[in-house]
Amino acid sequence: QVQLVESGGGLAQPGGSLRLSCAASGFTFSSYAMSWARQAPGKGLEWVSGIYRDGSDTYYAESVKGRFTISRDNAKNTVYLQMNSLKPEDTALYSCRKHLRATSWNGYDYWGQGTQVTVSS
Repeated sequence: QVQLVESGGGLAQPGGSLRLSCAASGFTFSSYAMSWARQAPGKGLEWVSGIYRDGSDTYYAESVKGRFTISRDNAKNTVYLQMNSLKPEDTALYSCRKHLRATSWNGYDYWGQGTQVTVSS
């Protein structure tokens, strides 16, 4: 069965960095676009970043552009989110998602349990 397992969250200071990982299994990872989304307490789900199957296209929310970088290693079935210059407003539960197609952002069918990121001094 499809599994998406996130790791790398934790406590960071404002201005600090974290690197999230999402290990995928149960499907042909290299055939699908992948994304990261986040949900802060009391707020709706925000699509943070996405990457096509071969990395040929990426998406970033305006709130994270220039600070976050998404990447993937198809040999390791893993997608990453490098988060730099963290702000308190980045505090949220971050989860990765599997899209329905290789080169389209339209729809996703699986997501992980998430990893908590807290940015505080």
